[in-house]
Amino acid sequence: MLTEWNGLFLSSLAQAGLECTTYTRADRADLPPEVFVEPNHRVVHIDAGPHHLPKEALADVVDEFTDRVLDDLRAHGGADVVHANYWLSGLVAHRIKHELDIPFVSTFHTLARVKAEGGDPEPGWRDRAEAELINCADAICVSCREEEQQFRRHYGDPQGQIEIIAPGVEHALFGPGDRAGARAAIGESPDVPMLLFVGRIQPLKGPDVAIRALHALGRSDARLVIVGGASGTTGDGEVERAHQLVDELGLHDRVRFVDPQPHHILSTYYRAADVVLVPSRSESFGLVALEAAACGTPVVASAVGGLQSLVDDGVTGFLVADRDPVHFAKAIGRILDEPLLADAMSAAAAVRAERYTWSFAAARLRRLYTDLTARQLVLGE
Repeated sequence: MLTEWNGLFLSSLAQAGLECTTYTRADRADLPPEVFVEPNHRVVHIDAGPHHLPKEALADVVDEFTDRVLDDLRAHGGADVVHANYWLSGLVAHRIKHELDIPFVSTFHTLARVKAEGGDPEPGWRDRAEAELINCADAICVSCREEEQQFRRHYGDPQGQIEIIAPGVEHALFGPGDRAGARAAIGESPDVPMLLFVGRIQPLKGPDVAIRALHALGRSDARLVIVGGASGTTGDGEVERAHQLVDELGLHDRVRFVDPQPHHILSTYYRAADVVLVPSRSESFGLVALEAAACGTPVVASAVGGLQSLVDDGVTGFLVADRDPVHFAKAIGRILDEPLLADAMSAAAAVRAERYTWSFAAARLRRLYTDLTARQLVLGE
């Protein structure tokens, strides 16, 4: 049995014959104790603390959550590997490793030191917790070579191995399509340039850069659609600041805010756009850039982290080194003003994205799990 992974990775692992369990905290009262998502994959909802907890309070219920996960594991015969996503899950997996004597795999997605480097500092206790987890993990999964290099720069060589396993894209949902039809489906005009930002409304993701880039573009016909919502304790304030910036720049009739969308609808937004903007301060991988590419939409992104692996500068889109809105606007302008370039980038992006599949990612992950179960566990210091 495998524990603590998510989404399409788990689906691909289950379809390959591995028995998978996802443990997640129950955040409302009406959730069933467990759900069998598909053969070999069940989701267990763990009661730990009040249902409605802010993100910053989740650390307070880690011990209770872990106790109940261990109870369920023991009732079902244990596990072969525990895989944690994010550092809070790592705290749970770390204890499970030592109580059940099984390998511990971690995928952090974001790390405190990396966020601090990008101007988004986290509390010191999170940094210390992540360092302890890194010291005891049997394997650490990163999504690309750039993320591995970034990890080693901040943490050196861990005792466990570093494994590069890139996420995939669900090609059944994300693929090229008719732009005019997509525009009609989301209520946008087919006759004006459309820029798209997808992500949480927070400084790390740079929605302000996207808004300022629209202003710097100097085209009165271009529109920006922002798909995303508030995140964290300051989320509502960030959304308000984004709206204020739009008003300050006189763009209130050219920027549209849209609530977060499910994947089967989000793909329509990607197909509708002329350009997708990813102006993040830091990005371990950059799934938005990959999904956009799969839909055949050129991407203009910050030259940081995994985005450097996903965007072939000048071929599938453009990379901007300094997150300067003027430089973003210049890259956007080239795509809008040069139809042959835009068409070539669209075709190249779709081909580039075909390399990323969930089945391939799951096969690499399955091999990692098999290798770890045959090795001596990392003991930490």
